[in-house]
Parts: sequence; C-alpha cells; structure tokens
Amino acid sequence: MVDAATHYTRVLNKPRKRVGILTGGGDAPGLNAVIRAAVKTGFGFGWEMYGVREGFEGFFDPEKKVKKLKDDDVAGILHLGGTILGTTNRGNPFEYEVIEDGKKVRKDRSDELVGNFKELGLDALIAIGGDGSLAIAQQLFEKGVPVVGVPKTIDNDLSATVVTFGFDTAVSRATEALDWLHSTAKSHERVMVVEVMGRYAGWIALNAGVSGGADVILIPEIPFRIEHVCEKIQQRYEIGRRFAIVVCAEGATFAEGGLIHKERAEVEAGRQEVLLGGIAERVAAEIANHTGRSCRHLVLGHLQRGGHPTTFDRLLATRFGHAAAVLVRDGKFGNMVALDPPDIKSVTIKEAIGEMKRVPATSDVIASAKDLGISFGDEPPRTYYI
Repeated sequence: MVDAATHYTRVLNKPRKRVGILTGGGDAPGLNAVIRAAVKTGFGFGWEMYGVREGFEGFFDPEKKVKKLKDDDVAGILHLGGTILGTTNRGNPFEYEVIEDGKKVRKDRSDELVGNFKELGLDALIAIGGDGSLAIAQQLFEKGVPVVGVPKTIDNDLSATVVTFGFDTAVSRATEALDWLHSTAKSHERVMVVEVMGRYAGWIALNAGVSGGADVILIPEIPFRIEHVCEKIQQRYEIGRRFAIVVCAEGATFAEGGLIHKERAEVEAGRQEVLLGGIAERVAAEIANHTGRSCRHLVLGHLQRGGHPTTFDRLLATRFGHAAAVLVRDGKFGNMVALDPPDIKSVTIKEAIGEMKRVPATSDVIASAKDLGISFGDEPPRTYYI
C-alpha cells in the first residue's frame, strides 16, 4: 500500500495538463458562458487553462495574446454578451495575409502556429467557432494539433447539431423588434420591411417572423416573386388591416435569381464571399412602387449578436463548454460537441462542417405559417374568409 506522503508527492510532481481555448469568427451571445464552463471544468480536472486572444491570430503573438487564466477571469461573465477573449474573422493560418514588396499575398503559416502551440506546452485546444473557424480547426487537427470544437453561430446553419447557442438570443432580439414595429406601422398605416441575419439559411427570419406576427417572410430556401408579396400587402389593406410587417432574411432571393449584396470581402477563414445586405431596402422600394403604399425598411444587423444571452443560450453554452472539456479529458480530439436532444453528443469536426443546414421545404413551421395566412412570396396569397 502506498502511504499518504508518497501519494501526495506523486500528485504534486505530476505535470498538469495545459489546455488552450479560443473564440473565432463572428461573436455570438453565449460565448462567455462556454469559456466559463470549459475553464471551470478544466480547473476541476486539475488543469491549467490558457486563453488565446483574437482567435487563431493569437498564436502568432503568444507573449501578448496567450494568457494563463485564473478563476477571477471567468467570474461574473455568464450573463455577458461578446467574448472576453476577443475574436476576428481573419487570421487563417493556412492563408495568412502578409505584405511583400508592397503587395498583399497569402502564405501558409500553419507550421509556425503548430510550433508555437508546442512551444507553449499546450496539450489540447478548445476552438469555439462557426464553419470557417472549425474548418481551420480540422486542418490543424490533421497536422497533429489535439483539437476539440464547439459550434458557434447565430445562423443555426450547422447540420451536425440541432441548434447552436446564440440562435435563440438572435431570434428573441428580432422578435422583440417586430413587436415594437407593429405599433408604429399601425399608427402610420405603413409597410415595415425588416432585414435579419442568417446568411444563406432562413432560420432567424422564419422563427422571428412567425413569433413576431409577420405578414410576409422571405427566406433563401423559398425564392419569391414580388408580385405575390404585393398581393398579400394589398389583401391586408382591403380587409381593413391597414399596415403590414415583412421580414427578409439577408440571403433571400428573387425568383428571377440573384442575391442582393453590397460587395465582396474577406470573411471567416480567409474566404472571399459577398457581403449580404440591402434586400430590405430593395423589397421596400418594390412594394412602394407596385402598391403606392408608404414603406420603410430597417436592418437589425449586429443588434442580433449583442447583449445578454437568453436563458436557453446560457444553459446550452454551459453544457457545450463542459462537454468540450470532457472530450479533452477523454482524448477524443478531432471531435465537436453537438446537441442531440435531450443529450449532448460528439461528432467529428469533419462531419460537422460538411453540409450547411437550411430550412427544409417540409418544415412544419412553414406549413403552420402558411395555414395562418403568412406569405412566403412563392404563390398568390390565400383567400381570407371572414
């Protein structure tokens, strides 16, 4: 039998596991809750926890951007929006932008990142991010970095998890905005066209639109015809409902084809992609032109990302953070935590980023909305019997 003194000597001399944690891509309500849960769970396992600032970018300046975390660092952050570690859409180590001879070029600095990871003595990395950040995490895993992923996006477009944290908060923000708009729309007998986020998936627009009593919901999955939208507007006025609320997902498309966008720009993971936006302004102008009704448009934008996370998102983020630490403990690297109600499960990161989750045509929410008289602009409005 080992005596107590020998036991404690062995414990004290045992190297402590060092685990890094970072947040990449756009911010989302609940990020701090994930960080808090993962760090506190790690402390409970006897680990040293290190925060990496500004996503993967932090590994290129470890002296300034990699910090050993203390309990005080994660105290009182459960309810806060944003991320205490900071985040960025840039800094893809496999396509890192540098200036050479006055020109912007992209270089693969992934070996440098892996070297700095090892130099820091880290045993594992918890990467919290969307599809772009998780794609980087997968590539680093293939280069030998022990990585665990946590899905983050308000768009809810990752197919491997039923829902992502931040989505519920974004929908709640948008729904509350629609509640406020009803009174001013009704007062002025006006059409209000509201643009929400979601990229190429209509989850936010659909859920907020139904919950907020919208009359028209335009989503990427259902191309719309402006004449059907206008017919629905006119129908409301004719039956005495002399105002209307239209919700547009930023990626909604006209049946004739083509996205409304601002410009091309670098986005998460170094990809070139169009910056979506402008659909609400375009739809409002078309409605005014076709119907002669007074129209206004507004873009909720980053209001959907900010502020305190909802109770649902705090709980889900906490469960994700704890589950990520457990995956590290169990050595299940290359995996991502996911919600499979009622449980949290793990899936491979490669599987998680393989396919975008879009609103299915068979969605019962769409069926319910249509039976309630909500138009998606894909067909003439149904007749009202009153």
